[in-house]
Amino acid sequence: MFISVFDIFKIGIGPSSSHTMGPMVAAGRFLALLRDNHVPAKRIIVSLHGSLAFTGKGHATDRAVLLGLLGHLPATIDPDRAEEDLTALSDTKILAVEGVGRIAFDPQADLLFDYGPPLAGHANGLILRAYDGEGRPLAEETYYSIGGGFVLTEAELAEKDGGFGVAEEETVPFPFRNAREMLAMGRDSGKSVAEMKRANEELRHPARDIDAGVDAIWEAMDSCIRRGLSVEGQLPGGLKVKRRASAIHKKLQAEAGKNRAFEHTVMDWLAVYAMAVNEENAAGGRIVTAPTNGAAGVVPAVIRYYLSHCPDCNQTGIRTFLLTAAAIGGIIKANASISGAEVGCQGEVGSASAMAAAGLCAALGGSNEQIENAAEIALEHHLGMTCDPVGGLVQVPCIERNALGAVKAVTAASLALRGDGTHFVPLDSCIETMRQTGLDMTDKYKETSKGGLAVNVVEC
Repeated sequence: MFISVFDIFKIGIGPSSSHTMGPMVAAGRFLALLRDNHVPAKRIIVSLHGSLAFTGKGHATDRAVLLGLLGHLPATIDPDRAEEDLTALSDTKILAVEGVGRIAFDPQADLLFDYGPPLAGHANGLILRAYDGEGRPLAEETYYSIGGGFVLTEAELAEKDGGFGVAEEETVPFPFRNAREMLAMGRDSGKSVAEMKRANEELRHPARDIDAGVDAIWEAMDSCIRRGLSVEGQLPGGLKVKRRASAIHKKLQAEAGKNRAFEHTVMDWLAVYAMAVNEENAAGGRIVTAPTNGAAGVVPAVIRYYLSHCPDCNQTGIRTFLLTAAAIGGIIKANASISGAEVGCQGEVGSASAMAAAGLCAALGGSNEQIENAAEIALEHHLGMTCDPVGGLVQVPCIERNALGAVKAVTAASLALRGDGTHFVPLDSCIETMRQTGLDMTDKYKETSKGGLAVNVVEC
């Protein structure tokens, strides 16, 4: 399964790729279904299921669905217009859908949180239904938000095509499905992971567009870091969590010129980059899935570390980093999951740390074997990590968890570069272990806020 770098890294908004971006996309897809099939809908009702119901309010899922029904998309949303549209919908309770007409929708009555058992296909499910003026059903579709902003209908999920990979009739030059095949193809071709990934991307995009697109991904990530380091105040949601990245960054800057600096201070720089991103995510800011919003700080933090703290860094290194990271992320997604609602936080921050470790190792000149080793080390030491957000918000423990994921990624890359790539546990075995662990993990530890820190920390 080939998954594009532009699918793994998608520009959108916070606080959650699965709970915010995915439902927004799903709502837009339902409007397109009505439009394309000339359905004369007069009312829409939406029901949220599983994790989307249990932590939907904390993740702004309700708001995301409304914005999707209003025609907004994660990558292009205008915050000012979004607020105006939400206010108008609250007042009029009418959706003006291009190509369909005026549809009744009362946000208070027509958006339902179903706290019963989750839908059969996935923990993140939503059903959209359209009715005529007499209340007769006209159309219905079930969507699953499977992590990283990816959305599948029930039929697409059953086909297991994923809706995001290269179609079967297309053949990419390097169709590796797992790390073992990736290493074998690299040995046979003499190409690096990034070179093979680029060759696959060129099936879809001209080379200049690949460079421009990857550069745009990094610019969006870096912009998020810069904003996160400059903004202070309290995060929304009711937990009264204060932003800390700006204050920590100022202290680090003040210490930078002193002769008596601790060697471990570099880890503080790494952590603050990640925290800056995830504070922006928690505030609903512009973010890049990497591979999800909940884990969006790890990859940008490690790239910023590469640029600010590693010699001989350059733009080519950033492109190598992101292409390599995307290759690893695609393997993990195809063979396990990147969804916290499906396998816990091992699938989010664990996957991000593996991607970042591989990317840094590649940017620093590591061999394919060292890259695979770096990814395995990082992922192995996130196995079993639960997803237990306090209050259903992507704040505690998520922000600090990204900081530690970035630190582990750099450590993993460094350890791998000290060796020759040979190691005991293959990356594929680690990924399969994560998948099995996720299956065994009770649902209360999978983004439902029914276990772990979510029930042992008093919200205040």
